[in-house]
Amino acid sequence: MDGRATGTNLDTVRRHNLATVLGLVHREGPLARSALTTATGLNRSTVGALVGELVELGLVQEREPGLSNRVGRPSPLVAPDGRVVAIALNPEIDAVTVGVVGLDATVHRRVRYPTGHIPTAAEAVAIAAAVIDGLRPHLAGLTRVVGIGVAVPGLVRESDGVVRLAPHLEWAEEPFAADLAAATGYPVLAANDASLGANAERLFGAGRGASDLVYLNGGASGIGAGVIVSGAPLTGISGYAGELGHTLVNSAGVRCHCGAIGCLETEVSQSALLRVLGMDAADPEELDRALAAAVAAGDAAVIAEADRQIGFLATALRTATNVFDPELIVLGGFLGALHALDPERLPRLVGEQALAASAERLAIVRAGLGSDILMIGAAELAFGPLLASPAS
Repeated sequence: MDGRATGTNLDTVRRHNLATVLGLVHREGPLARSALTTATGLNRSTVGALVGELVELGLVQEREPGLSNRVGRPSPLVAPDGRVVAIALNPEIDAVTVGVVGLDATVHRRVRYPTGHIPTAAEAVAIAAAVIDGLRPHLAGLTRVVGIGVAVPGLVRESDGVVRLAPHLEWAEEPFAADLAAATGYPVLAANDASLGANAERLFGAGRGASDLVYLNGGASGIGAGVIVSGAPLTGISGYAGELGHTLVNSAGVRCHCGAIGCLETEVSQSALLRVLGMDAADPEELDRALAAAVAAGDAAVIAEADRQIGFLATALRTATNVFDPELIVLGGFLGALHALDPERLPRLVGEQALAASAERLAIVRAGLGSDILMIGAAELAFGPLLASPAS
């Protein structure tokens, strides 16, 4: 037997086990060593050695457990080290948002920089670099910055982070990831914002434990969607799958920027809600509060617009239900705010329109991560290489 090959195989197994343990505590939060032993099927000494190595790498911390009624000495808790962080970025048509997110999925900082206009890709890079530079004193107090994850409202090529098309931003064929890496000195990964949001909700939000879900996010740049099938993101051949914002919902509607008539995002839009609310702009929390207050006050124009948009949204969700047969549909951004006005209405409308067999086990819920969802989703993208190979 080749001793070198055996050593290599053992090292491969060790690296795999390190990734497994780190992934568990990253996704689940603090876990007892005994729970890790059960979850991995490894023996206690092996788990102890793996945890020790992850502690030395600065990726996890061991904590004393709380009080327990169990007989015997309780097992130490293993927790992800929140001082290991990723920088998250979300460019929009009215702002560039930068966040600092820990390996424990805690959003340490979030800075929204309003632009007052649609930023070019070069402007978004410059703004992001300036905000990150301003955060350096805060970052200096942390143990490690793994890189930057970018949530883009558009089509992003997975292989190199080129934004193929972000129509609301008016970006096309922009090497955004490479340009941002050059400006900041950090490695950068970029992907579609809704796909990242879907993954974040599956791991840490309302979709925890769901193997098949559809996530739709509504924001200033339109409506995007991400789909999880059998626990894995549905990406398509180039990473462009899930464009439910361009599902036909009104054959008598207006022409979309994509060239089609009556797309979901032309009929259901944040800008239309802002108009009837008498607002020029709003962050997600402000819009949520204003919408709920106007409906509670009986504002007829706001109620009519919300009803109209919920009706078209139900049509799109019918299509998503029939095509993907999900157990859960998660709504983020202003779509979540619309759903919260009457949480029983969308499930009823979708149930009336979709195939009965597909809709009978469906639940429709609001995103659980709120305004942090894209920060956590983008950070998860940046954490990917570390989680896959902690010892690299």
